[in-house]
Amino acid sequence: MHNNGKAAAAEPRTPTQAVDRALSMLVLLAQRGPSRVTELAGELGVHKSTASRLMTALEKFRFVEQAGSRGKFQLGFGIVRLAGATTAQLDIARESHPICVRLASELRGTVSVSVLESGGATAVVQEPSTERNWIGLRVPLHATASGKVLLASFGFEELEEVLRQPLARYTDNTITTRGALTADLNRVRDRGWATASGEFERELRSVAVPVRGPGGRLAGTLSAAADAEHLQAADFPYVAGVLARAAEEIHERLRHLAGPPNP
Repeated sequence: MHNNGKAAAAEPRTPTQAVDRALSMLVLLAQRGPSRVTELAGELGVHKSTASRLMTALEKFRFVEQAGSRGKFQLGFGIVRLAGATTAQLDIARESHPICVRLASELRGTVSVSVLESGGATAVVQEPSTERNWIGLRVPLHATASGKVLLASFGFEELEEVLRQPLARYTDNTITTRGALTADLNRVRDRGWATASGEFERELRSVAVPVRGPGGRLAGTLSAAADAEHLQAADFPYVAGVLARAAEEIHERLRHLAGPPNP
């Protein structure tokens, strides 16, 4: 059996190579518009069978879709969904930043806006900037105030999936039992804000409230954090009130940004 170097190199040898080629296909579709698999295979220098398998994987997640009945493919709605999620995160970060600057001065603590990402809470804004930069870092939902606000918004099935998993312990104060976490989330829903006292980091206390998007759905959280000396349990209700009013400001800014609702 004859075998040449080009044919041998045509199949992805590593997951990274396959990902590179799949992403290259998306870039080509963005540049060329609707294209046939054979055309894309030629551009990438791979066998048609390889390109077909990559296209099938992309189609599964709706990153591509068939363009009519002529055997061509185009970018799919999955790309729009990802872009929409990114835009929403950029919007909430941009619109909340000046409010976070004001709150950090008023509350004399670290003020953050976080969003749900890959099963954790990820900060997209932090004020003031410190040596401990939390932006882009994913923290656990059950051990942080922001995470509890996000968890409290979950539907029954989503929450059940979380509660079925072991809850990691980070400090002696971390909630690690289903019953205790469920009770805490019920309190979050009843009063509209969450707290965490030394549950992720021993000396850190925080308060968080929900931030609503233009349609009223949860867009993220607004939180204030400080060490136990500067943020005591007796301060929680006051801080929660300040944050709630600021969250409503952010909501109004996002609503204005989105424009008037469709008739």
